[in-house]
Amino acid sequence: MSRQLNAPAEADRDQSAADTVPALRRTVMVLDLIAGSPAPMTAADITRALKLPKSTAHGLFAVMQELNLLVKKSDGTFRLGPHPLRWANSFLSELDVLTVFRAYFAKDTAFASYTLTLTVLDGQEVVYIGCRNSDQPLGHTFRLGMRLPAPFTATGKMLLSQLPPEELQRLFADGFPEPMTPRSVTSLAALQRELPATAARGYSIDDGQIREGMVCLGAALRDHSGQAVAGIAISLLSSEATAETIAGLGIRIRTTAEDVSRHLGHHGG
Repeated sequence: MSRQLNAPAEADRDQSAADTVPALRRTVMVLDLIAGSPAPMTAADITRALKLPKSTAHGLFAVMQELNLLVKKSDGTFRLGPHPLRWANSFLSELDVLTVFRAYFAKDTAFASYTLTLTVLDGQEVVYIGCRNSDQPLGHTFRLGMRLPAPFTATGKMLLSQLPPEELQRLFADGFPEPMTPRSVTSLAALQRELPATAARGYSIDDGQIREGMVCLGAALRDHSGQAVAGIAISLLSSEATAETIAGLGIRIRTTAEDVSRHLGHHGG
């Protein structure tokens, strides 16, 4: 009996929740539209773009202003309010490239047979902050905290390819690092000739430049702003690195880096 008496109340709650969902969706749509608009938008612009009922839009904008999701400017256009920034800051504070790297590759076994490294650019060098060694002997051990000249490493090449030309010039104004192997790039001019192809390809190739007999392929990790904040690379023996293998693994490391970057808040192409 009591179950039957409670049924209308439960139905009312379910209906109320269902009615709230479209409002939530519209709120997110409004925020996305304003955030992505190149020009300021009025209430009429937003209503028209999203095909909102006028009566719904009026109430929605009022509540969004009350909650500091939107701010109405003196010219009648809207901008994002301060409240979304709290969410953004909370999200960004939780993001750490090393944490994301560890969590991602703890689950992903696509490169289990290759040594996988994570580096950041520090001046003319890259610093190794993450590593997952394979069971296959490489003849080279990557250690956390290790530094290597950026122009010779796969991740370094990739990260350097993202810098403006003037920044690259400034970085090596005091000189270029001594080659580590006979295959190491020997000058800034030679590096500059190499980097455009690296950037266009989306992955970099160290063909024995830090150790003969070893090939590394790298790609950039990007944060929410699109900035390249770190690089990941896989390493394999030169004897395994046919042109076909390099092309296939290069594409895989690039697409993997894009996926990891999404976990860092990047949503670009």
